[in-house]
Amino acid sequence: MLDNFLIQLFHEGNCLEMYKVFGAHFAEENGQKGVRFTVYAPHAKGVQVIGSFNKWNGENHEMQRYNYGGIWTLFIPRVKQYDIYKYRIHAVDGRILDRADPYAFFSELRPATGSMVYNLDGFRWADKRWLNKRTKNFDKVLNIYEANIGSWKMKKDFTDEEDGEFYSYEEMIDQIIPYVVEKGFSHIELMPLNEFPFDGSWGYQPTGYFSATSRYGHPKQLMKFINACHKNNIGVIMDFVPAHFVKDAHGLYEFDGGCVYEYPDINLRFTEWDSAYFDLGREEVRSFLMSAVHFWADYFHIDGIRFDAISNLIYWKGNKERGVNDGAIEFMKRMNSNMNRKFPSVMLIAEDSTDYPNVTRAPEVGGLGFDYKWDLGWMNDTLAYFKKDPVYRQYDDTHNKLTFSMMYFYRENYILPFSHDEVVHSKGTILDKMWGNNDQKFAQCKALYVYMMTHPGKKLNFMGNELAEYKEWDEKKALGWNLLKFPQHDSFNRFFGDLNHIIQEHPALYQYDYYPEGFEWLVVDDKKQSVFAYSRSAPNGDLIIAIMNFIGNAHKGYRIPVPEEGSYKEILNTDRDIYTGSHYINKKLLKSEKIAVLNKENSISVDIAPFSGIILELKKEKNKK
Repeated sequence: MLDNFLIQLFHEGNCLEMYKVFGAHFAEENGQKGVRFTVYAPHAKGVQVIGSFNKWNGENHEMQRYNYGGIWTLFIPRVKQYDIYKYRIHAVDGRILDRADPYAFFSELRPATGSMVYNLDGFRWADKRWLNKRTKNFDKVLNIYEANIGSWKMKKDFTDEEDGEFYSYEEMIDQIIPYVVEKGFSHIELMPLNEFPFDGSWGYQPTGYFSATSRYGHPKQLMKFINACHKNNIGVIMDFVPAHFVKDAHGLYEFDGGCVYEYPDINLRFTEWDSAYFDLGREEVRSFLMSAVHFWADYFHIDGIRFDAISNLIYWKGNKERGVNDGAIEFMKRMNSNMNRKFPSVMLIAEDSTDYPNVTRAPEVGGLGFDYKWDLGWMNDTLAYFKKDPVYRQYDDTHNKLTFSMMYFYRENYILPFSHDEVVHSKGTILDKMWGNNDQKFAQCKALYVYMMTHPGKKLNFMGNELAEYKEWDEKKALGWNLLKFPQHDSFNRFFGDLNHIIQEHPALYQYDYYPEGFEWLVVDDKKQSVFAYSRSAPNGDLIIAIMNFIGNAHKGYRIPVPEEGSYKEILNTDRDIYTGSHYINKKLLKSEKIAVLNKENSISVDIAPFSGIILELKKEKNKK
């Protein structure tokens, strides 16, 4: 029998576990082993189960209505693991529609579109220690490596003549995990792993919200991958698409001949990507999406969910002038409240480009309930600054782009992202966005990353950023690993890892990310010389000073005010020879002097190379016995 309590919650829009009712579940009934199929099709006149086990003829497998509310169910004996199936829906208008199971746990490899019977139970997890210590990382390092698991490395690239070949989830364990550990990242964020028909959508036009894509293997191989990440102290975040879904004929669109998942109003139904919006005012749709989010945390031990295109949930069609979508607002508050109750250590991250307030505040105080929000304003301002000729960086409209973020930063819990969106569609890679010739681009890109990684907030970088790629990302080709044979790229990759490890080693660079007392501008108005400096501090006394020079002139003996007297040690300089710089560095300890600068009693004299970034730490004197 089906769980009537979960069904009641489903219709009320409060169910997080409908995958335990809907879909294909192994069962034993009347002494026979088989599978019970259950689907929600409220407008259907009749529903059949068709599949490889009945030669795709459903005449003997008519589903029965269950009580009320449009639920259909049927037990079929002798159905096996990996059997393929669909629901054949007889619509009231006479159409016959063959649909994949919205709650399927596994699917055929594209271009095939059938659902597959799969038992998710039985995987032996070995990550209890990880889960017990897991938090939302507000006062810990959160340094995210965003990756497309298919194109990070490939066995064979795609060509115009034939398909490429991916590594499996399991094979990627020995490929990407050691690299992420070596480079000092704390988390991997995987672009959507839910099933999707078209490779070029990168997973952002999904069909199977409960189905790990078969491109890289079966679901238990994905579990093994995540388990291995946790064993190596790497968290896993997954992208999730709550706003819209693809219109392909086997999917959710007009699922039973009527509007089950999308808005009935055709003026609200379609997105700019030619997909369909979820009707987030409908309770059953809310339960569907909340169950999907809960599912990935429950069955796959995902450590965070990054929610795509939140602006298209907040405002109708993502347009502020159309007004707030109250139904979607209620959905987000409800989903986040429920997830925080059930999985209090799973991070909920909003990719939101709007200025809607309190996205990362609790629903009880008027917020949406997300833990983090991408700071896309910071990203746009920063990259606009580095595209400018340094001659013009001194002017207010450019200089202030690097100072503006701290005017609003503590309103939300921000993540600073250089994501996949910035390295596609002819936008150029991060390196290529820099002004100047090749050497100047490399120098500025390293200085940019010192600014990014020492700025308050958690961090995200897309794969390939750390290689200083010139080639935009292409889902059909692997990253340019051959670049590492060139000294500039190899040294940039080394620099990136060294910088990440400095973040891990210094609480000042992560513990007080969202507390104003953890940050202080030291040099903010030196517009003509484009020098910036600030301090970061932590409760344990850890003190870091970051200094950036964003023009092509060196500054010898530049006076930097310091918040504490003492000796400061240079722990990173982008101009070091190991990073293919000119080695214009500060070899000796920089002792503070009683020379007042910019309202500080003490200052240090620093040599600053052109287009460079420097990180200093305050050396604490050990207590003498």
